[in-house]
Amino acid sequence: MAVNIWVDADACPDVIKDILFRAAERTGLTLTLVANQWIKVPPAANIRSLQVSQGFDVADNEIVRRTGAGDVVITSDIPLAAEVIAKGAVALSPRGELFTSDNVKARLNIRDFLDTMRASGVHTGGPPALSASDRKAFADHLDRILSRAMREHGPS
Repeated sequence: MAVNIWVDADACPDVIKDILFRAAERTGLTLTLVANQWIKVPPAANIRSLQVSQGFDVADNEIVRRTGAGDVVITSDIPLAAEVIAKGAVALSPRGELFTSDNVKARLNIRDFLDTMRASGVHTGGPPALSASDRKAFADHLDRILSRAMREHGPS
């Protein structure tokens, strides 16, 4: 069973994509960036961009459809993380937060609460800018996840 890396790429920061490109080149795992727009990727056989049509959750739904057990999904989208975890995949945010079946439920509740607050006119603010420590946390978690995947499944 080959491990694939799927990226919810519409909102993924370029610096995180660069880390992912280097990881895919190093491991030989297949990396696919899924987005509503075309995304430039390095010329490597195992790195590709998949453009999906515009629309609410179209990219997320495509990632869920294609993700298998053991795959790695990079996303900030909590509902997407919950769906791929239910399929046996690993979900990691671009900030380096590893989503698990335990913490994703709490994150969904917080997300829903904040959505309710915003709908009632309360300004909740957005996430802070991606910091150097966020990038390091992401790279460290990704390295551990991919090392484990390579031990268990081998390259694509």
